[in-house]
Amino acid sequence: MRKLALAAVLLGFAVVVLGAYVRLTAAGLGCPDWPGCYGHITPLGAEHSLASGANFGGPALDVSKAWHEMIHRYAASTLGFLIVVIAALGIASRQESPRRAGYAVALLGIVVLQGALGMLTVTLLLRPLIVTLHLIFGLTTVSLLWWLWLSLRADGADTASRGIAWGEHGTVRLREGAVRASGGGIWSKRGIWAPRLAVLALVVLAVQIALGGWTSSNYAAIACPDFPTCQGSWWPAMDYRHAFVLWHAPSIDYEGGILTSAARRAIHFTHRMGAGITACVLIAAALAAFRQRTLRRPRTVAWFVLAALAVQLAIGISMVLEGFPLWLATAHNAGAALTLLAVLALVHSLRSPRLA
Repeated sequence: MRKLALAAVLLGFAVVVLGAYVRLTAAGLGCPDWPGCYGHITPLGAEHSLASGANFGGPALDVSKAWHEMIHRYAASTLGFLIVVIAALGIASRQESPRRAGYAVALLGIVVLQGALGMLTVTLLLRPLIVTLHLIFGLTTVSLLWWLWLSLRADGADTASRGIAWGEHGTVRLREGAVRASGGGIWSKRGIWAPRLAVLALVVLAVQIALGGWTSSNYAAIACPDFPTCQGSWWPAMDYRHAFVLWHAPSIDYEGGILTSAARRAIHFTHRMGAGITACVLIAAALAAFRQRTLRRPRTVAWFVLAALAVQLAIGISMVLEGFPLWLATAHNAGAALTLLAVLALVHSLRSPRLA
């Protein structure tokens, strides 16, 4: 299960990046039906039908965009299959670990919901709320798989290390006992803030990622083409009244966006302010982890959090300054996923302390 979980994490990360690429290349409606493409398994079959005189009765087939969309669907389907296998293994081992079985079933439920959101993304014509939820639950799926792998890895390490810390007089030093005896760690009054700040960082980052999804699904990324100002102003004209309306008329095609420039500026500007707040909270969580003198792993993971944050901020700023090139915009989504995984690892390391 541990190997499958790691494979699923890697594939899930690829699915998230592919989904961003599909959205950024305006290929979200490359196949306007679901789960096939114009009634076929591949765009190649749809192209052959079109050449034979078939009438799809919908938007014209763009083979390039159709392939972008279908490759994303193929990868997502493969990920779903891996999660089904993981859930089956978890259920099979329910007597050994009931909690693991419940976790695997919950993961399966999340991926089924994610599949439904993928269908609605197409059938509801890229409605921003559905697209944003599709991103959120995609990253939730990857996060749950990552947490599962971290837990299985920690369980294996605990089993291997249990009983190897015998002293000269046959005294066993267990992990928790060693940390408590050292007078530090997350059980001390001084160290109790580290896990709390890590959880706060996770929550704040999740909100910021949701804001990023809303920015992208409303095509608001280019609303502020300069940095650090927006449209040459530190506080540009913005329309917050319409910027965060979650639901519009059901018959609207949202490809390209429908909001006014002022509403898009409000979304983009809010995302920028959120980035500053998120950076401050993540830095605070990392600094708190550095103070865990008796725990080596949180300090190591904190460096990864800071590195991922620095890379993500650099990508975000460069994306604006360079005119929003496709590769940087896609990398921005990848950076968000990596930062999320790093913060999750920090939370997990503070929940599962080890001997220094």
